[in-house]
Order: sequence, then structure tokens, then C-alpha cells
Amino acid sequence: MEILEKYSMKKHSNMKIGGEAKKFIKIENKEELKDILKTLKSYFIIGNGTNTLLNDKFLDVTFISLKNLNKITNFGNGKINVEAGLDFGKLIKYMAENNLSGLEELAGIPGTVGGLVFMNGGAYGKEIFDYIESVEILNEEKEIRVIPKSELKIDYRKTEIKENNWIIISANFKFDKGYKKELVKEIQEKREKNQPLEMPNLGSTFKNPKGYFAARLIIEAGAQGLKIGGAQMSMKHPNFIVNDGTATFEDVLNLIAEVKKKVKETSGVELEREIIILK
Repeated sequence: MEILEKYSMKKHSNMKIGGEAKKFIKIENKEELKDILKTLKSYFIIGNGTNTLLNDKFLDVTFISLKNLNKITNFGNGKINVEAGLDFGKLIKYMAENNLSGLEELAGIPGTVGGLVFMNGGAYGKEIFDYIESVEILNEEKEIRVIPKSELKIDYRKTEIKENNWIIISANFKFDKGYKKELVKEIQEKREKNQPLEMPNLGSTFKNPKGYFAARLIIEAGAQGLKIGGAQMSMKHPNFIVNDGTATFEDVLNLIAEVKKKVKETSGVELEREIIILK
């Protein structure tokens, strides 16, 4: 375990916005995690910071990184256990190397495995829970449990894990055989063409309301390209907020509020955030 004080969180933000944290703790194993949490009242699990907007002022929070929990264990017959801190891209690479199939549509998502499981991340009609059998979590009583998928409430970009703020330690997957290399290439080309990956961003800002696409609602509200300070609704993908290098935490908050207001006025639809905001 490594404990760092007065630690800059900007480097852990895909948006390149973040202030100084009270503490930053790097965990080496799940028993360490269990022990340290018994001593903390306030903490936040940080992955790649790909969908979390951090305040750029002092953050009176202890951040915990699980990046060193990144092992893959192969049980054969398409069954593998993946620890939460592994970059999702490395899981896709492992699937390619072992001819496993199932999550190719998610290729290119920049988060950790734990981050995607936490929110049931997905893309192009596929969700990570489509290939999960069970999840190993640390609950509010600081107990480690393995919960079968059948016993978890799972919805679009929502899980019981997220609602209860449980910590994901690992997930057990069951994949098919036959890695789809061409599909991954196609998906990655689509992402590069349609998403502003060259600029700091947090991915999709808003969830797709039932029966609608958030991006379409933003366009119809005339909010694509809307800019406040250094934060702008991307011209490449209207549901992405990008940072031109000068955006502040307040710029992003104000832009989110303005877009929600415009969409509500034009369509009557109340947009719901997909990104996490930590003040």
C-alpha cells in the first residue's frame, strides 16, 4: 500500500480538471482494501477518471486506486476472472489473444473493468453484464461477497452495485469462442470518426432517455457547439463535452445546466447525467 498526501488529481482526470486531494491511496490487494476502509469515513474509488468530473478546488476526500488489482485468471471454457483495476482495453487484447468473443462492441471504451461493471457500461447494443456470471464486491459492512448476476438488479447504465456504492473487486465472465477482429476494427474506426478522442472529455455526458437519443435532442435544441468558458459541446459528437485546455469545473457544470435547460424547453425531455460529479 502506498499513501500520498496533498495529491494532484488532474492527472487522474480524462477531462484534465481536478484539484488537490487530501490523500491518494494505492491498494495492492483486496485484504488491504478491506483493512484501510475500516479506518476511513470518506473515500472515493477512482479508476481512469474517464466519466468522473472532479472539482478543481481542494478535495477533502481520500481517493483509493485499485489500478494494481489488474490480474486475469483463466479457468478454461471461456470462463475468466478479471480484477477491477484492469484497463478495459487490456481485457479486449486478452480476448483477442485467447480467441474469446462477446464484448467486441465495447472496444475502445477507455475505462477500467471495474468502472464499466459499476455502471453497466455498454455500446452499440451490447452491455458488459451480457457476459458476466458473478461479481466480487466489498459491501457497506466491509464484507467481501461474490454475488451471482441473477441476484443483482441491472438496468441501462445502472446497477444495484452503483446504487449501494459497493466496491467492485473482480468480475467472473463467460465468453464465447471466436474473437471478431474485423468488428473491433470497425468499432474503433467509428469511435475515431465520431468521437472527439483527440481532446479531453468524459465520454457521453447524458444517458439516452427512453425512446430518444440524447445527441439528437441536443442538436434539435441548438446546443451542439455551445461553449461556456473552455468547455464546449463537441461538434464531432454533440453528447460529449470537450475541454479546450482552459475549462474549469464551473465551466462544465454551467454547460451541463444550460444544455439540460435548452433540451427541456425544446422537447420537454429531462436529460439525466451519465457522468459522475465529485464536488
